[in-house]
Amino acid sequence: MSSPAAPAKKYISHSLAEWATSLRYEHLSPAAIEKAKLFWFDSLGCALGGSQQEDAHILLAHHKEMAAGGNGPCTCFVSGFKTNPVDAAFLNCHMIRAMDYNDIYWKADPCHPSDILGGPLALCEMLGLSGKDLILASVIAYEVEQRLCEFGIPGVREYGWHHATLTCFASPIAAGRVLNLSVDQMVQAIGISAARTFSPGAVTAGKLTNMKNTVDPWATRMGVESALLAKRGFSGPEHIFDGKEGLYAVFAHVQYKGSPAKFDTNMLLDKLPRAAGDHYRIQDCGMKSFPIEALSHAPLTAMMKCVKENAIKPADVAEIKVEVIARAADILGDPHKYRPDSKETADHSLPYCMAVGLVDGMVTPMQFKESRVLDKSLIPVMDKVKVVANNEFEALFPKFQPSRVTITTTSGKSFATRVDVPKGDPRDPMTADEIGVKFHALGDEVIGRAKCDALAKAVMSLESCANVRDFTKLAVK
Repeated sequence: MSSPAAPAKKYISHSLAEWATSLRYEHLSPAAIEKAKLFWFDSLGCALGGSQQEDAHILLAHHKEMAAGGNGPCTCFVSGFKTNPVDAAFLNCHMIRAMDYNDIYWKADPCHPSDILGGPLALCEMLGLSGKDLILASVIAYEVEQRLCEFGIPGVREYGWHHATLTCFASPIAAGRVLNLSVDQMVQAIGISAARTFSPGAVTAGKLTNMKNTVDPWATRMGVESALLAKRGFSGPEHIFDGKEGLYAVFAHVQYKGSPAKFDTNMLLDKLPRAAGDHYRIQDCGMKSFPIEALSHAPLTAMMKCVKENAIKPADVAEIKVEVIARAADILGDPHKYRPDSKETADHSLPYCMAVGLVDGMVTPMQFKESRVLDKSLIPVMDKVKVVANNEFEALFPKFQPSRVTITTTSGKSFATRVDVPKGDPRDPMTADEIGVKFHALGDEVIGRAKCDALAKAVMSLESCANVRDFTKLAVK
């Protein structure tokens, strides 16, 4: 007599899929809905500005040539190029990401959940779904992505992997929810996507290239395509998180400071929000008030405050000592960052950001034009910036992002300012009006003031939009 078959193992992918497929718009809290609209507002501004970047132009030209007609159901921002949902998701996500000006969440790992937003948008447009459908998928994207950034010990970035490695797990869940996948289909979508999209940290280490802003949108692209394939019955490894040779097993072979990599499953799955009274992670995500790498915000804020409060003139500065956490010093202050030769390196360079902020009195997208990045007059100023790791600050991160800037003048006087929470952090959030200023600064010259006004009004009433096709047509010239 044969033994009864053993019950199938329930993997992490099943738990996440069960949660996402059961969540409804009515389950979202008012705070989560409002935050989703604000992040869309901020992300659209970033996309309008990002559309003008050289790498965005290259990608658009490439996809236009590959499309051989451009008659798909989905709209690309600004150009209005029509294509399939997979390519539209990628191009729109890249525009959101291109300036490194979009949102930021940093716990064990960093992430930019808005890098995923173009995926649900493309699928909602393809299917003619509503603004409520888009908001629901957006909140799901933030929830999963942010939890993934918390559950690594100490985080995949510490092992040399880029956070796109995590996005490839989150993006198919958001896309799958729009497609109304079953639990099993969503499990397959997660497996398909993550099996293809691990990304090494080389894209943000040393000399930076166009891939720095592209790997995360590419992970979203794969998530969209994976969800579409799963809808048709294509399969992927359900054990991609916690089974044989999945994420857990692969990282367990890696040693960091004498210990193997670990993941906190409870952090990922416990208390997933299911009702309007629950707390959603989207409420904890921050925005950027400067178009630079996230860990540069606190030191730049500190320097600008120090200069203003003490009326320091650029010509009077002998040294700018910047104390930050160790990973910020490593990412933002390595030798190549003292001689940036591209926008991608400059916006990840503390010496450049501090120098141009001191000299120009501001750090906006204008400071990352090629002519400014390559301006040799900034080299002597960059050489005055000394980036130092402060071990005492380590214990405060990630709850705080402490930075202390000490400016020593040519007369020998020293002035110090410390900032723990940069503007845009959830504890000092950007208001709708402040986002609007950023939005218009990025978008008015791209699609015009009138269209920007219409788009801003539409995004802040997104829950009333019956068909997102009415929304996407506002984001083009």
